[in-house]
Amino acid sequence: MSGTPVSNIAVTYNVALVTIHSLHCDTRLLADIFSAVAQKGINIDMISQSPPYRGNITISFSLPADRLVDALSVLNSFKSAGKDIRVEVDADNTKLQVYGEGMKNMPGVAARAFSALADEGVEIKLVTTSETEISYLIYEKDVDRARNAISGEFGL
Repeated sequence: MSGTPVSNIAVTYNVALVTIHSLHCDTRLLADIFSAVAQKGINIDMISQSPPYRGNITISFSLPADRLVDALSVLNSFKSAGKDIRVEVDADNTKLQVYGEGMKNMPGVAARAFSALADEGVEIKLVTTSETEISYLIYEKDVDRARNAISGEFGL
């Protein structure tokens, strides 16, 4: 396939990352957690769940950093769901979205994007994908190098 698979790069600043460790693998529990967060008017964005291990999962998600305190107050109410539950927070992040309809039919786009970021020493904290988008959560200090690396790799 000819042409570039990537047509746009978008950046969102002030993104918080929340990770919940040792959460019982229970879809109802996840639904209840995300419902409670939504009821507070907090928009959750990137979500990544680990495969279950011994009945537990780790789940990470991003949200606007200015809503972090509200989200934590909601999450604290779920700590009784398991004695080993641990919540970690990282508030100083930027989301870099790489988008293109051409991604659907071109193998290796993710590999090229990861390589471009690696060559620039950009640390990736979280990544989620769809057929047409790769979203990276990175340190804000790396955003210019990351955007330039992806732009250079895909000729934008």
